[in-house]
Amino acid sequence: MDYEKYSRNQLIEIIEELKLLNEALLEEKENEDRLDFAWTGNLGHWYYNIRANKVVFNPLKVEALGYSMEDLPEEVPYQFFTERLHPEDYEPTMDAMRKNMMGLTPVYECEYRIQAKDGSWKWFYDRGQVTKRDLQGKPLFAAGIVFDITERKAKLEELEMENRMLTVESMTDALTGIRNRGAIMDELKSRMEKSAIYKSPLSIVMFDIDHFKPINDTKGHVFGDLVLKQVAKIINEEIRGLDTLGRYGGEEFLLILPNTSRKSALQVAERIRRKVAEAAFPDDVRVTISGGAAEYKGMELLDFIDKADQNLYASKQNGRNKVTG
Repeated sequence: MDYEKYSRNQLIEIIEELKLLNEALLEEKENEDRLDFAWTGNLGHWYYNIRANKVVFNPLKVEALGYSMEDLPEEVPYQFFTERLHPEDYEPTMDAMRKNMMGLTPVYECEYRIQAKDGSWKWFYDRGQVTKRDLQGKPLFAAGIVFDITERKAKLEELEMENRMLTVESMTDALTGIRNRGAIMDELKSRMEKSAIYKSPLSIVMFDIDHFKPINDTKGHVFGDLVLKQVAKIINEEIRGLDTLGRYGGEEFLLILPNTSRKSALQVAERIRRKVAEAAFPDDVRVTISGGAAEYKGMELLDFIDKADQNLYASKQNGRNKVTG
C-alpha cells in the first residue's frame, strides 16, 4: 500500500486500525490454547472495525461463497456480507449482533443462510463478540469465527424428513393406507377433549364389511385385501378434510366426524353405504357394508365406541347393508 498519498490524519487512522487489529490478534493468540475450533467447516476468524466499517477475514469465508479475494473491494464493508443474508434470517442475525454491541448479551451467536456467488444458499454458524469499547462504552472492534454448516444442515433436514416418514408409517395401516388402530384411537381421544372444551358436536361411525369371511374363504386373502383397500378408498373419497378414517381392526373401520350431529353422521354413513353397494369389484363380487353411528355425550372413550358398536350390531341383526344410529 502506498502510504505517501495519505494525509497525516489518514495515516493516524490507519495506525489506530492496525493497533486495534494487532491487540485482538495478540489476545486471541494468548487464549488459543483454551479454544477448540476443530469443527468441520471452520472458515476461520473475522475482525470488524466498527468505526471504520471494515471487515478483515480468512479468505476461506468468501471462497466458501464462490468468490476469490480478487472479486472483493480492497476494503470490505460489513454490508458486503449482511446484504447477502437470506430475507428470513436477516433480522434475527442483525438483532443478535445489535444486542451484543449494546452489551445486552456476552456474545453474538447465530445461524443464517447467506447467498453464494452462483445464487445458492449456504448455511453459516457465526459466533463473536465486541472486544473493544471506548470510554463511553460504544463498540469499537469485534472479532469472531464462522463455520460452514451447510452439509450438517442438509443431513439434519434429511434426518428430520426420515423421522417424519417414520412417524407417518407408525400411524398408518400398511394395507389400506389409512390410520391404524392406535392412531385413530389417539385422534378420537383428542377430538373428544376438544368437543368437551368447545361444546361442539362430535360423532363417529363404525363400519363393517358384510360377509367378509366368506369372501376371504372363497376368493382368497389377496382378493380380500383388495376389497379392504377399495372400501377404505371409497369411504375416504366421501368424507371432508376435517374427518378422519382409520382401520379399527380386521374388516372394521372407524370414522370420526367432528362438528357433526348424530343426524348428519347418519346421512354421511348412508351415503357411504350406498357408494360401496354400487361400486364395481372384481369378478362381479357384490360388497356391502353395515354401519353404526353414535354422538358424543360426555361418555368415556370405550363407552362412546361401544355405543357405535351396538348400533353396528343392530344393523347386522336387521339384515346387513344398513346404517343404524
